[in-house]
Amino acid sequence: MSFGSRLGGFNSTVSSLGSTTTPSTNGTLQELSNDIVVNNIGDDSVSDIAFSPQAEYIAISNWDKKVRIFEVTNSGQVEGRTLYEHEGPVLSTRFTLDGTKVVSGGADKQVKLFDLASQQAQTIGMHNDTVRVVRHVSCGPQNTPCVVSGSWDKTLKYWDTRQPNPICTLDMPERVYAMDSAQKLLVVGTAERHVVVINLDSPDKIFKQQMSPLKYQTRSIGCYPKGDGFAIGSIEGRCGIQYVDEIQQKQNGFSFKCQRNPKPTKETDIYALNSVVFNPQYGTFVTAGSDGTFSFWDKDSKHRLKGYPSLNATIPVVNFNRTGMLFAYALSYDWSKGYQANTPNYPNTVRLHVLKEEEVKPKPKRK
Repeated sequence: MSFGSRLGGFNSTVSSLGSTTTPSTNGTLQELSNDIVVNNIGDDSVSDIAFSPQAEYIAISNWDKKVRIFEVTNSGQVEGRTLYEHEGPVLSTRFTLDGTKVVSGGADKQVKLFDLASQQAQTIGMHNDTVRVVRHVSCGPQNTPCVVSGSWDKTLKYWDTRQPNPICTLDMPERVYAMDSAQKLLVVGTAERHVVVINLDSPDKIFKQQMSPLKYQTRSIGCYPKGDGFAIGSIEGRCGIQYVDEIQQKQNGFSFKCQRNPKPTKETDIYALNSVVFNPQYGTFVTAGSDGTFSFWDKDSKHRLKGYPSLNATIPVVNFNRTGMLFAYALSYDWSKGYQANTPNYPNTVRLHVLKEEEVKPKPKRK
């Protein structure tokens, strides 16, 4: 399947974020039928997907203790290149900013670094509990590259890849459940709905601490590409749009419902918002979750751009590539219905969707 293929248009109504009806906001499963399937992604659930910021490589972490790296070739094929292992389920992975290495963390409490050139993995950090999320960031006025890891041990640690001890450790109010970064902004979501905002020019200090604007447990966080705010998702299918600046927050902050399925009985099935990610080119964003749907949104116009019906499997994670025009989504069990729903024939795959501009490009502002 080549990346050169293009998918069709949409027809339906805007979700609860927007109040108007637009004839091109809903897609069909048929329009996703040519999406590229990434084969050999592992025998257990997918936990994270990361694109290289420098080349067409993808890292996929899995509960089977492995991180697999794939290359998207010029012909549009996805080919496996290598893999490395942890001693427990891997929950998070990212490429370093220069694209030469892959970082990961998981239930073995380890932060690992895999060098793509030497094909060697090394443990660069340890926590006292599961490492829930990792990022590679630039810290301080000198933009020093370092790995940051958030753990269920209620700490955030920064690592220099050349030494075993953390550069610094920040105590978090609770277990780390979600984290993301953009520019000099780092945002951490913990248990009990705490949100910690850090300015990476001063990574050893907490810039601001607040409570989530949502009523239930935090599930996902995505930072705006400009580094001036973030979106936060919760287990009750709601997304909060937040700004670091308090005046801007009062003017432009809001929350909306997304991963929900209204029923004829006037009841609504509510699902977790597992993944919220911003498009690096356009600044729009995607939400995806346990209902098996994903939708693209424009926060500035409070409008849904495109949305798809349920793919009949939970979506634990999604991501954009470096250009923002290739979209990856996992169809894999997220354990939201307990072990009983984890049947042998449950889907376990990652697909790549070639985006059209109309799916992710903001609509022109009305004059």
